[in-house]
Amino acid sequence: MIDYFALALGHGLIAIALLRLVLRDGLDADPLIEQMTSDTKANRKAKSVTARNAARRARKADDPATQRQHGDGA
Repeated sequence: MIDYFALALGHGLIAIALLRLVLRDGLDADPLIEQMTSDTKANRKAKSVTARNAARRARKADDPATQRQHGDGA
């Protein structure tokens, strides 16, 4: 009898923890996806391929991670 109680208690606590994780507000919005969406919309506003490539190069030049990879940053 105690084994059933221990199993039920353990699984019940896991279920409660899972429900609390699923119902968090932070899971609904991903900042990286929002940034990619806004970049795509801004890129679509450029009329020509040359303008889109220039906008992409400008974004890469402003990215600190890209600067560190190429040794341009501190």
